[in-house]
Amino acid sequence: MRQRQVVSAMLLMICSCCIHAAPAEEVYWEDLAPEDFTIPEVPINHDGSMSQAMPDAPVVERYNGKKVKIPGFVVPLEGTATETTEFLLVPYFGACIHVPPPPSNQIVYVKFNDGVPIDNLYDAVWVSGILSTDGWSGDIATVGYTLDGIDVTPFDG
Repeated sequence: MRQRQVVSAMLLMICSCCIHAAPAEEVYWEDLAPEDFTIPEVPINHDGSMSQAMPDAPVVERYNGKKVKIPGFVVPLEGTATETTEFLLVPYFGACIHVPPPPSNQIVYVKFNDGVPIDNLYDAVWVSGILSTDGWSGDIATVGYTLDGIDVTPFDG
C-alpha cells in the first residue's frame, strides 16, 4: 500500500513537471469568449458607477487545465511594494480601476505562490501559467478564469 502511494506521488510530480516544462499556448482575449459571444464594449459613464455589465459571461472549456500565455494589464490585489502575489489580468489599461470591469470571460484572476515583480502598471505583460475555468469573485469584479501563475514577462509586441 505504501509503495503505491509513493509511486502515485512520483507520477503526480512528473506530470506536474511536464506541464510546467511544456511550451505555453498563446491565448488572446477573443479566444476566451465562445465564438457565438459578442464581447460588448464597456461604456464609459461619468456618474462614478463601476458595476460590471456581464458578471456571468460564458467561458471556453477547451483551455481548462492548459498551460497558456496571455497578454494584458495588471490590476494588483495582493503583495508588497516590490512583489505581487495576486492580481487581475485585463485586456486594456484601466479596466476595473478607471472604467467598469469587462465581462467576466475577459478577466483572469492570477495567483503566484511566490511574488513576482510588476515594474509598471502602465505596461502590458505576458502572463503564463495553468488556466482554469473556475471563476473568482472579489470586490472589484467577477472573473471567469483563474490562472496558477508561472511567469510574467514584458509584452513584446
